[in-house]
Amino acid sequence: MVDLEKASPGRSPEREPVPRADGEGCLVVAVRLPVRIVVLVLVLPVRMAWDALVVAGRFLRDTVLRPVGRALAWLGWAVFVWPLVGLWRYVVVPVAKGVGWLGNVLLVVPAVWVYRWLLTPVGHALGWCFRGVGAVLAAVGRGLYAGLAWFGRGVYCGLAWLARYLVVVPAGWLYAWVLTPIGHLLAWCGRGLAWCGRGVLWCLGQIVTGIGAVLYWTVRILLVLPALAVWRWVLVPVGRALAVVGREVLDALGHAWRVAGYVSRAVGRFLAAVFRWTVAEPARWVYRSVLTPVGHAVRDTVLRPLAEAARSARRAGRQALGSVRLSVRQARADLRRTLFGEPVRTPSVDRREPSGARTRTLEKRT
Repeated sequence: MVDLEKASPGRSPEREPVPRADGEGCLVVAVRLPVRIVVLVLVLPVRMAWDALVVAGRFLRDTVLRPVGRALAWLGWAVFVWPLVGLWRYVVVPVAKGVGWLGNVLLVVPAVWVYRWLLTPVGHALGWCFRGVGAVLAAVGRGLYAGLAWFGRGVYCGLAWLARYLVVVPAGWLYAWVLTPIGHLLAWCGRGLAWCGRGVLWCLGQIVTGIGAVLYWTVRILLVLPALAVWRWVLVPVGRALAVVGREVLDALGHAWRVAGYVSRAVGRFLAAVFRWTVAEPARWVYRSVLTPVGHAVRDTVLRPLAEAARSARRAGRQALGSVRLSVRQARADLRRTLFGEPVRTPSVDRREPSGARTRTLEKRT
């Protein structure tokens, strides 16, 4: 932008100091770079060790802790949960249903019957009796209450007349001609004593005010003003300087942590590339170019013929065992026929034939 304002004749616009936008002084700028360098040197090993621990922890979690956790979870389900579920489902629930049915049959149904056909009629009869007795007692009570009320009203009127002329009238006379003059006299004496007390309190207040003013100025001159000077001219500047240093140290820690993260990432990628080109790629090449063809050749030339020979031998063994089992069965049948004769066979009955046809069929067979 072009400055359209006219510069003052005593100052040249080229030599005017340019103020910083963020309001930072020379001390901040001078402290920032050394602090950041020192903090970066101190934080870089810590960040690299932290990243190495993170990588090791992730590897351990993915390869050891997670499979072990899943195995322990499955084992816990197999050892604790499934037996408890089976016990609950196949033992506790049927037993509880049986106990509930027995309780319903042996307790609830008889209790409902007793309540409905025995206790309810008895309760209705007792309620009717109690209502009759209550009506009689209520009538007797109303009569007694009326008599006692009439007698009490007469007694109350007599007592009221006696209380008026024996207590109220003498108390009114005593209040009007004895207590009131004595109270006025005591009030006049109290007002006099109050004026005297106010004078004494005013004198004491003036004395205390003077002593307080002397103590206030003494404490202010001896303690407050030196403490205020120390606070204003010593502690505040030192605190501001320490605040600047602390803020710069914190900013330097954050900056150094981020820079150390970039350096640690670069080192990790370099080590990963070295491991890849020195171990992983040769191992993969050996697996793909050497071990895989050798394995295929071994599978085609050795394992498959062995598997075929094993299957043929198993098949021949099954056939031999079947023939031996059949021979044993035939020999056992011949021995049983020789010892016990031919077994009597029961004729089969066709269920789809009517009863007369079935009978004729049996007769023909016999």
